[in-house]
Amino acid sequence: MYKKACKKSLGLAVATALISSNVIAATSVEEKIEILQQEIEALKDQVAKSEGASKTNSKKFSDKTTLGGYGELHYNNFQGDVPVGVTRAKDDVDFHRFVLFFGHRFNDWISLKSELEIEHSNTENGGAVELEQAYLDFNFSEKLNAKAGLFLMPLGFLNETHEPPTFFGVERNFIETRIIPTTWWEAGVSVYGEVAPGWKYQAGLTSNLDAKDFGGFSTKGVREARQNVSNASAENIAVHGRLDYSGLPGLTVGASVVSGNTGQDNSLLDGADARLTLWDLHARYNVDKLDLRALYAQGHLSDAAKINDAFGLETANRFYGWYAEAAYHIWKSGDHDLASFIRYEKWDTQAEIPSNIMRDVASNNNVWTMGANYWPHPQVVLKADYQKLDKPDGDKGDKRLNLGLGYMF
Repeated sequence: MYKKACKKSLGLAVATALISSNVIAATSVEEKIEILQQEIEALKDQVAKSEGASKTNSKKFSDKTTLGGYGELHYNNFQGDVPVGVTRAKDDVDFHRFVLFFGHRFNDWISLKSELEIEHSNTENGGAVELEQAYLDFNFSEKLNAKAGLFLMPLGFLNETHEPPTFFGVERNFIETRIIPTTWWEAGVSVYGEVAPGWKYQAGLTSNLDAKDFGGFSTKGVREARQNVSNASAENIAVHGRLDYSGLPGLTVGASVVSGNTGQDNSLLDGADARLTLWDLHARYNVDKLDLRALYAQGHLSDAAKINDAFGLETANRFYGWYAEAAYHIWKSGDHDLASFIRYEKWDTQAEIPSNIMRDVASNNNVWTMGANYWPHPQVVLKADYQKLDKPDGDKGDKRLNLGLGYMF
């Protein structure tokens, strides 16, 4: 379009010059032609400069704006026993997540980072379109930076880094979905940086969960209370903090915590704070072919009895979970990488309960997961694993074969 406009301008200038030649007094035809040629060459120079400027602007635009994303497809084959009177779920296949990342750098210290996610391929049957992240990032120095907007809470391993090629197993582990409600995002502000070599921190204030939505607590923990910053109640806020040390080769150890009231001034709670404090300890050792991970997470909820009375729920005063995972890279060749892994998890979403509810036997469980990841490229992964639970996982049985593929870019 731009070239066409320039050509039209060039033609118009030539025509105009030709039409107005009678006003060029006492000049020969040769002189007129020479004048026209000079004008044509001048216009050509302007066109060339304009095209050059357009190309330069396009290059700068692409340098400042980035596109990325990830996705994962799962196949679940349910096996084994289910509770009496419950029909076992049918096997299923699910494009679980399709996520696009958009980033833009305004200058050398301000940038935008965002993620838009489609879950389960559509907005039916549990699917959703969600804005998972959208925040401004202010890079001041290595020691002090800040972000403001909608972002992921800095808990555990997976909540901030959960692209399929970065973790073992088809499904995300139970501890970082039921105890730490991955993925969990809130709106707020946070500061972060590296205070000393190997020591990284995060700290800030955000919106919080809503106690009235603590449904299915015995099996899902606090997961259902995520508000996803969608016309969310903001009477209460949460504080968060995280500290990690990675000063030794292959080693990362750290802790994180989120704490705040979840009552959101609901009149049915009669002034109860419903304060939730959720924390974790985590460690990873990844050297050569060996990759080890361990995580322990625990939550404390005040006024659980009042929450249960007000909303007819089954919340607990304390809940916890932990897992240990070992992986070994059997074969590596160029981009190709094959690793086997084994993981043990144990959790109890009703470790301590108030007197006004009965303990659910399904709240206390453990699971073994064994499988393999194959990366034909560092950003593409094929996965297979087999899981054996101590107790049936609802209508999914106590055994499960999982197949999956994932990517990120």
